Amino acid sequence: ITSAVAFDILPLKLHPFSQSTPTGLDCVGWKRRISSPVIADGALDKTALTDDVGSEEDLYEDFRSSNHRYGHPGGGGEQLAINELISDGSVVYAEALWDHVTMDDQELGFKAGDVIEVMDATNKEWWWGRILDSEGWFPASFVRLRVNQDEPMEDYPLKVDGGKEDDSSSGTRRFGMGQTTKDQMRTNVINEIISTERDYIKHLKDICEGYIKQCRKRADMFTEEQLKTIFGNIEDIYRCQKKFVKALEKKFNKDHPHLSEVGSCFLEYQTEFQIYSEYCNNHPNACMELSRLTKVNKYVYFFEACRLLQKMIDISLDGFLLTPVQKICKYPLQLAELLKYTNPQHRDFKDVEAALNAMKNVARLINERKRRLENIDKIAQWQSSIEDWEGEDVLVRSSELIYSGELTKISHPQAKSQQRMFFLFDHQLVCCKKDLLRRDILYYKTRINMDDMEILDVEDGKDKDFNISVKNAFKLHCRDMEEVHLFCAKKPEQKQRWLKAFENERRQVQLDQETGFSITEVQKKQAMLNASKQHHSGKPKAVTRPYYDFLMRQKHPTLPTTLPQQQVFMLAEPKRKPSNFWQNISRLTPFRK
Repeated sequence: ITSAVAFDILPLKLHPFSQSTPTGLDCVGWKRRISSPVIADGALDKTALTDDVGSEEDLYEDFRSSNHRYGHPGGGGEQLAINELISDGSVVYAEALWDHVTMDDQELGFKAGDVIEVMDATNKEWWWGRILDSEGWFPASFVRLRVNQDEPMEDYPLKVDGGKEDDSSSGTRRFGMGQTTKDQMRTNVINEIISTERDYIKHLKDICEGYIKQCRKRADMFTEEQLKTIFGNIEDIYRCQKKFVKALEKKFNKDHPHLSEVGSCFLEYQTEFQIYSEYCNNHPNACMELSRLTKVNKYVYFFEACRLLQKMIDISLDGFLLTPVQKICKYPLQLAELLKYTNPQHRDFKDVEAALNAMKNVARLINERKRRLENIDKIAQWQSSIEDWEGEDVLVRSSELIYSGELTKISHPQAKSQQRMFFLFDHQLVCCKKDLLRRDILYYKTRINMDDMEILDVEDGKDKDFNISVKNAFKLHCRDMEEVHLFCAKKPEQKQRWLKAFENERRQVQLDQETGFSITEVQKKQAMLNASKQHHSGKPKAVTRPYYDFLMRQKHPTLPTTLPQQQVFMLAEPKRKPSNFWQNISRLTPFRK
């Protein structure tokens, strides 16, 4: 194993739909010992299968019983090589991809980006490692081996006073034929970027030609809607990545890789990479649909036959479909490592620096869109709990709850005051009334179009428009009509929070316009349908405290004793700020005892 090779050691399971992340993409091109006929037009030739190895079921069972595990960390060459390095006395380092929360004293906790010394990799799912003076087990799927295993630790940037990195020694050490250690390390990272990108293209091609093409030939088993759910827009991703890898290869200096200037490629394609947002948002639906289909044996056999015909490594389909999600996670990590070994005088330095920020922004955008998509189900459930709802659904125009709380609304012509609950969404402010006896029930009253409104801060004292004395007040004034709404909060700090919320609402609307964010009509209808089904199945109209407590518990799940779930949607920001939807909702009286 050379330092120029990057390993993504992740566990696999034999049963379909393992939750572990797929690995071994650098082995995609390996030849299998089993020979299967390749059908040129993409159709599954059952006769050919039967003549060679029997039925699809026989083919599947023969392979399962053969004990061949291509690219499998538990039995493949990678893990064996790691253990050989460790037994020979070599120090093997891995870098954490995600946070690992320590659930017992036998486990090793770490943050994304931490460097871990791997001391034992015998078990395919759990490795034993050390960080400073702490040792323990950690999930192999949460780390990747560092590209530069031969990098001296004194060359690895250390945190010094003030939080800045000290890597002053790395530029002076010499390596090989006149190269500095830093140049050699940059060569290793460049080689990793190029090789993993080529492997990824092969992987996407296998999915499109090995699975999608075959599935389309079986209209008796799959509808186009099912295929769209299972594979999302992965064909668009494949076309985008083919262009991207060609751009990378043009910038790749084969003779002197450390002189390659690849930063501009990431900058050029940063907008196109936003197509990963649609894929990541659809991925949970793909998993559910696959889980449903594979309860029927013929689908299990069909998917396995597709994989064998394409000569793909031993990973279930859901594992293959997870790699685009993982890929968009890795770009910021790779660019951060590349920047670390790029001298400020290098022609590529500014582009790499800008590319790192750009890919972090792409990751943040995808995270935000994922969070917003998750919120629409909660908004639909909220609407279904409101009595006497009138007009269009909230989701027709909105997808985010910005703020909520109780205010006194003063109306013309008699300056009548009313206590109301208000919910500020993007584009609209919804007004509800509490039930006089059951305070956990809300009735819809009206809504205000925020796109037409101007926010006016009102000083304490007598208001000229309404001819009354007010305190902690503000107005919503319609720009096109002589329409004024006067509101009063109980405390000055509550008024300030509302004024800040109105600013955030306008900022959110502008950001959505700039980024092109929108919820599809299908997603809106599905969310409302799901909420309606829950209501008709016997769910109480008002969102009760036990149900709210259940939702709050889902925000802080505990890790299982088996292999933990990966935070695949955390991308480049493991400390992503959680959604504030239910924090806003929790302030409402309906959820108080």
